Amino acid sequence: MGNLADEAGTDVEIYRRARTPGSVHIVSRSNAPEELLALLDSAGLERHTEETSGPVYVWHETPDGLSEQAQKQLATRAVLPLLIADYKVNIDPDVYDVTAWAQAMAEHRTRQAKAQTGLATAVPPQGAPGSPPRSR
Repeated sequence: MGNLADEAGTDVEIYRRARTPGSVHIVSRSNAPEELLALLDSAGLERHTEETSGPVYVWHETPDGLSEQAQKQLATRAVLPLLIADYKVNIDPDVYDVTAWAQAMAEHRTRQAKAQTGLATAVPPQGAPGSPPRSR
């Protein structure tokens, strides 16, 4: 059992395997940090582990019962948090959903704008150091 992420030099590989065509397969590099695995968990992907006499294999899959389109959307939306965390991700074009990507980007930009607005209102402007307060 090889690890495609190790072979490709990436942190995560997302693709559909011939053996399990009913789900999208997400494999992380060997000895991936828990932070990476937790990001995949939080995206709604199911973690699987296989212990062998050698390495322990960890991978994620889309949950059972999702339509092919829903699988693509879930897998695509999982990419943005990984990229933001500076992981190298490769997603097979056959499981990439451009609309899901656009929605994930729009939501991210909205959160960023709200955070910037919150910062601007949370920190009131200050006068120059040592200047007396103004009064009318």
